[in-house]
Amino acid sequence: MDSGKASPESASTSVDPFVQPLFAAIIQPHRSLDARGFRILMILCCLGTAAASVPFVILGLWPVAGFFGLDLVALYVAFRISFRSGRSFEEIVLSPIELMFRRVGPRGERREWRFNPLWTKIDREDDDEFGLQRLRLVSRGEQVTIAGPLSPPERESFAEALGEALSRVKRAL
Repeated sequence: MDSGKASPESASTSVDPFVQPLFAAIIQPHRSLDARGFRILMILCCLGTAAASVPFVILGLWPVAGFFGLDLVALYVAFRISFRSGRSFEEIVLSPIELMFRRVGPRGERREWRFNPLWTKIDREDDDEFGLQRLRLVSRGEQVTIAGPLSPPERESFAEALGEALSRVKRAL
């Protein structure tokens, strides 16, 4: 699935088992349209707008063509905003001594939480009709919502994988 990716961290070359991550994932919002597709879509919209504007200009209703142009500009701006929000991501790294959660916003602003994995649990908010709606890390009264960009089935799968990794850490120590 495109919206969430899990990959082991390869930055650490140490053989210390307390430093090696047991679970690592980067969660990014899903974007089905890439830059090439965006260019093609905008070219097609420009051609369609130009074709639709010609009859109005011929009839002397040129302001209609201007409004078509404004619609095109609004569509372009909306896509640019969507692409910018697609730069945000969440990163989760679990090692035997620490659970690190980092959220990076579309403008690059970062927030980071660090938890002791022995005291951390996963809090789930399920809905019978729509599945897993919210997933939180809870530790010593502090809680943070995670995996927001994922769909409910993807969030369910992610919760199982993270829960299993947390259980392994707790059993090992």
